Amino acid sequence: MPSFIVVIIIGGVVGFLARLLYPGPNTPRGFLVTIVLGVAGAALATFGYRWIGLIESNRLADPISMVVAALILLFVWNRLAAFNVVTDPGMHHPEYRKEATNKSGNPTAD
Repeated sequence: MPSFIVVIIIGGVVGFLARLLYPGPNTPRGFLVTIVLGVAGAALATFGYRWIGLIESNRLADPISMVVAALILLFVWNRLAAFNVVTDPGMHHPEYRKEATNKSGNPTAD
């Protein structure tokens, strides 16, 4: 059973890699959210592997599976935010706004 510090480190690395591989307007932002995303991805992969019997109960899933599980979680988050099921503050970030703005910051007419 890994210690709490190891779980935080693994979660940070897995969350960072998942967000690096899946950029976009609906990715949750922030250090703590990245760690939570990574820990959730690692837990999803580990429990999934244990459930189907690929690993023993005292082992963790491999890092690639953890990142893939975190990418799946990011995809689900993206779809939920796209259909307004969850509120995502990243959607309103100026870098990802869909409407064009002029130099004064006002929306332009199409």
